[in-house]
Amino acid sequence: MESLSSRVLTSVVGFAILSVVVWIGWWAMLPALIVVAIMGLYEYIRMLDRNDIDVRRVSLAVFAAALMIASLPLWPQAPWPGGSWREAVLTVALGYLLVVEVIRPGERPLERIVYSMFGLLYIPWLLGYFLMLRYSPDAGDGLLYFALPLMATFAADIGGYFVGYFFGKRKLAPEVSPGKTVEGAVGGLAFSFLMVLALTTFTHVWTPFEALLYSILVASASQLGDLSESLIKRSLKTKDSGSSLPGHGGFLDRMDSLLFAVPATYLFLHISVFTR
Repeated sequence: MESLSSRVLTSVVGFAILSVVVWIGWWAMLPALIVVAIMGLYEYIRMLDRNDIDVRRVSLAVFAAALMIASLPLWPQAPWPGGSWREAVLTVALGYLLVVEVIRPGERPLERIVYSMFGLLYIPWLLGYFLMLRYSPDAGDGLLYFALPLMATFAADIGGYFVGYFFGKRKLAPEVSPGKTVEGAVGGLAFSFLMVLALTTFTHVWTPFEALLYSILVASASQLGDLSESLIKRSLKTKDSGSSLPGHGGFLDRMDSLLFAVPATYLFLHISVFTR
């Protein structure tokens, strides 16, 4: 009960802080996301350290901040067709890591480059979609669209937990996350659909069919995010990514679902909604 109370209290406080930061806009979200990205990378590096895997720590922090800044939707469009400033930062990061390893090669240089680039792609690159979604298609409607993955993921977590607890029998991915069940995944999808349907019907945004399609996408992305982090922790022989958040473990443990749900929402909107 004490653990559950800590988990609930952390969730409530975290949701309140997140809501205020998102409502204020980019000048509050940008520094907050930079802090979250660096904290997430810190937890990632600690897991690597336990397995004697080295990365370029300072470089990761610098390029993480650069990726967050490049994700701001206020920048003018990149001067080359079909490109973005985010891609430019990522390309420079890869080039820099290669040059550094050529000039000062240590033990297992390729391993250092691969794990460094994965850290950038997994944490700051995906977090950049938070800023991009907040202003899609503009600052006004973006606030509503940003609420969709938050509410849908929350509903999927709650539904998945209780349905899995009472009715779960068939394991979803036993070698990656033994606690996940097929029944829990279906329950999470159902709860997510009800939440999205209620929100979009109240705001007259989507039809029930569009709400169903989005719910399937975001619930699947949420589950994939959760399972992906479990895969990383299992591969690195770690139970929790950290202990920064009481009842939740670390930052990566708490935001693993949103790391996939928010980009999925951004892509869904730009492919099927804003192009109509």
